[in-house]
Amino acid sequence: MNLLKALATVSSMTLLSRILGFVRDAAIARVFGAGIATDAFFVAFKLPNLLRRIFAEGAFSQAFVPVLAEYRSRRGDDATRDFVDHVATLLALVLLVVTIVGVLAAPVIVYLSAPGFSASPAKFDTTVALLRITFPYILFISLSSLAGAILNTWSRFSIPAFTPTLLNLSFIGFALFLVPYFDPPVMALAWAVLLGGVFQLVFQLPFLRRIGMLPRPRLALRDEGVWRVLKLMGPAIFGVSIGQISLLINGIFASFLVTGSVSWLYYADRLMEFPTGILGVALGTILLPSLAKTFARDGAEEYSKLLDWGLRLTLLLAVPAAVAMAVLAVPLVATLFQHGAFGAHDVEMTRRALMAYSIGLVGLILVKVLAPGFYARQNIRTPVKIGLVTLAATQLLNLVFVALLGHAGLALAIGLGACINAGLLYVSLRRAGIYLPGEGWTGFLGRLGIAVVAMGIVIAIAAGGPEAWVTGGAMARVLKLTGIVVLGAVVYFGALYLMGFRPRDFQKRIA
Repeated sequence: MNLLKALATVSSMTLLSRILGFVRDAAIARVFGAGIATDAFFVAFKLPNLLRRIFAEGAFSQAFVPVLAEYRSRRGDDATRDFVDHVATLLALVLLVVTIVGVLAAPVIVYLSAPGFSASPAKFDTTVALLRITFPYILFISLSSLAGAILNTWSRFSIPAFTPTLLNLSFIGFALFLVPYFDPPVMALAWAVLLGGVFQLVFQLPFLRRIGMLPRPRLALRDEGVWRVLKLMGPAIFGVSIGQISLLINGIFASFLVTGSVSWLYYADRLMEFPTGILGVALGTILLPSLAKTFARDGAEEYSKLLDWGLRLTLLLAVPAAVAMAVLAVPLVATLFQHGAFGAHDVEMTRRALMAYSIGLVGLILVKVLAPGFYARQNIRTPVKIGLVTLAATQLLNLVFVALLGHAGLALAIGLGACINAGLLYVSLRRAGIYLPGEGWTGFLGRLGIAVVAMGIVIAIAAGGPEAWVTGGAMARVLKLTGIVVLGAVVYFGALYLMGFRPRDFQKRIA
């Protein structure tokens, strides 16, 4: 399998999802702006998303994929099929219980996660009602993530990568056409979440059937593989929860700030998710099963080479993305979100958060590449220990930066915390002898730096001042921003080509 080709496939599908995500957010911004309704919805949506990351994309995938890869490599199809059945059944039962508890305890959950909302009964009650509709999303999206993990292990990367577009299409449809039929109107967004989760699960079932891995309801608590996954999930849940706890604490801080702070952070975070999804999530999606297969075959040297390939690609693509994000903060926010109720003040506040986030973009993406170096070896404890240090550091940074920068301080603390996390993961991989850097890193970084500087200067000159972006027409902003992005890409990749970089240098194959 050509990993670069697989990465291009996953990234292109993720790009489609992110583009639709921006359309969805532009539609939400146009209809609702940034205020009480959006603050309530984003808090309600954040909670099931948090649990999704803990139970599905986070801890579960980290524990499940390495064991699944081992079963497939060493035990054959029948044992692997039984293992999938048993894990899927237990996961569904646990998630059903969690969903029921979440719906019943919605007022308590909202109070704990956004205590500042209690000062406004209308805002608090709206958030509770939204949460009760969105909470079952955790059941459907977690089972969808299970399906995606299986398909990824079978190298069917494009299907799970395409699946998130269905949630965005659900959002767009409800926001543009169904809002008038709900009271209050923001309830349309909650139903979009729930149905989007259902669509994502149902879409993947035929593909699981094709590879013979469609789960059947079969509970077997004594299954040895299930217990291995559960044992790995314990520290994995704790480790993933550390990052989510940090985000939850940030939400608590934001709930006490001026109205709109939650929404400004959300819109900035959505912009950050564009490169982190296309690069970080895509690389992590490919690397985890590939590393797990390599580890199952006892290929230590190939394991290190895979990590080296991932790190080079990350820096090659993430560094220019971070620079472009900072330089083009106003053009990006104004072009994508300044419509209807989303005004110039919202552009400025979102810009501050986006620039703060961009400082930590490389760290956020590197974590997605470095952490699988431990997870694929079924070593969850080391990333957990590093996560604890990161959590403490992030909250200390919050205490410093929130007082100085308001909501932007929360974004800056997250970014710097991610850089600390990535640095500690890298050092740990080196000390354990898991990763040994390949040759040519000094020259690689030097040429990369020259190309990034050239790109940054060119796009800064082309973008000009912020006034034209805030006052100009929507179509003019779109055309100008597109031209600047294309110009920046030409300058960056052109400079790399002149300095000797070639696509074939980043080809990587794995059996």
